[in-house]
Amino acid sequence: MITNIKRTTTEKIIDAANVTLVLMFTAIILYPLIFVLFASMSDPRQLFQAQLLLYPKGFNIESYLKVFENKDIWNAYGNTLLYTFLGTFINIVMTTLGAYPLSRKSFYGKGFFTFIFTFTMFFSGGLIPSYLVNKQLGIVNTIWVLVLPGAISVFNLIIMRTYFQMRIPPELEDSAHVDGCNDFRLLYKIVLPLSTPIIAVMVLFYGVGHWNSYFEAMIYLSDRDLFPLQLILREILIQNEMNEMLAVVVDEQYAQRLMAKEGLKYAVVVVSTFPLLIIYPLLSKFFEKGILVGAIKG
Repeated sequence: MITNIKRTTTEKIIDAANVTLVLMFTAIILYPLIFVLFASMSDPRQLFQAQLLLYPKGFNIESYLKVFENKDIWNAYGNTLLYTFLGTFINIVMTTLGAYPLSRKSFYGKGFFTFIFTFTMFFSGGLIPSYLVNKQLGIVNTIWVLVLPGAISVFNLIIMRTYFQMRIPPELEDSAHVDGCNDFRLLYKIVLPLSTPIIAVMVLFYGVGHWNSYFEAMIYLSDRDLFPLQLILREILIQNEMNEMLAVVVDEQYAQRLMAKEGLKYAVVVVSTFPLLIIYPLLSKFFEKGILVGAIKG
């Protein structure tokens, strides 16, 4: 028979304090997102007067209409989706093919190759040699310059290798080889189905990295039709702001255009982050299991 254990007053006070702290930290983390969402749906003229937004002031979706009418934003949105899906696919394939051999004890020279991979985490040639290499390869100002040079993240490679070591026992590999299974079939039929958590974590890591990336595009791309969404967003937030500041003396409509741009800025931020807000909850159930198991052992 199970009896209810009476909680002491001290335990109740501690529980209440923990709940209060969690709610406070949650509010601190969520409020910037809520502020951007409410600001994108508010009247731009009232944004300069509101120091704290708890609800949309002067409900207005004009900023979203301007975003949807902008062809550059839609073109950049499509480019970002292409770079994210293609780049993440290449990342997962290359990281898996690199991590699995390094996780097997039978792989001769795995210590040497692990050292070579790890060495690149701390030392690199820098931006100028990287640019010259990409230029000699003929991939500058193409989509490949955004997805091929960073095909493998050594940090993610080590996490996936450790996951394979912890979760794929050598006995399973030996029994598969006895049944006539080669290495590629073993990887495809047995290892990958057992590695859903770590693959989901890698998809999240690589996908978010590609989606938020803009520096490589700014350095390597000159064709505006290839610009990703984050580069267009950067132009709206920085370059247009500088143009407005330079035009303040001669332009009588400066205040009106500045207010309209303020609402447009928040609307573009919401539109650009919306896919990530949808994808993350779908992969979050795998995140804790995959990242913890992959990081237990170095």
